[in-house]
Amino acid sequence: MTRALDDQIGALMARVAQTAILPRYQQLTASQVVAKAVDDMVTVADTDAEALLTEALASILPEAAIVGEEAAHADPAVLERLGDGLCWIIDPLDGTNNFATGKPPFGILIALAERGETIAGWIYDVLTGRFCAAHRGHGAWVNGERVTARTTGAQPPIAAISLVFLDPDRRAAMKAHVAPHYTVVDIPRCAAEQYPRIVLGVNDVSIFERTLAWDHAAGVLFVNEAGGRAARPDGSPYRVDCHLEPGLIAASSPALFDAMAERLTGL
Repeated sequence: MTRALDDQIGALMARVAQTAILPRYQQLTASQVVAKAVDDMVTVADTDAEALLTEALASILPEAAIVGEEAAHADPAVLERLGDGLCWIIDPLDGTNNFATGKPPFGILIALAERGETIAGWIYDVLTGRFCAAHRGHGAWVNGERVTARTTGAQPPIAAISLVFLDPDRRAAMKAHVAPHYTVVDIPRCAAEQYPRIVLGVNDVSIFERTLAWDHAAGVLFVNEAGGRAARPDGSPYRVDCHLEPGLIAASSPALFDAMAERLTGL
């Protein structure tokens, strides 16, 4: 079941990338890019990709609710379905700001949740075709090969720390009390890239303030199934039906998670 579903989802993501996303890459007109909010864009590629994904996923599991990023933006009541018995969660184009400015990375994220807990997740890199998959209790995979999370081995550890959504006081505290203990690198502004970096030995740890379900459901499961650890800073599990709560740590090992969680205590 898991391999067959992976094959279906992988083929779907590749098809949508080729049909709705790649033809628009570095070809967008001004009228095809709209600001949803400050520093938050949507393009015609987002909306077209979500429509294609929604139609296809509804045929794979007709009994599952579907929560897409753009559908939720248009009608926030859609978010009430995140705790349903089964729910598809779609980010049709993760890294839209990168895509809209004609640069990588960007990807597609799909997750399947059951009563608020992610049970499967898929991450597709549109430009390279890298396909990550994870199923609860069944491990994590990249292009069909099982993977185990590995650290970079660097000292101090490499951290990608998102400061975008922090208030000024918390941003200052993060810079003063957390950043000095790490080699801090730029965030890719794309969860579809950040989570694989944690597993594949590029980054050791990452902090997220905003934890929306379409950005994090697939990646959190991928890291945990690979043997790393992704959870709330207090150690509680990430649930998609609590996605408006702030704060999330993803690390390539439980020890790196614990070290970061300790440093965040009291900030």
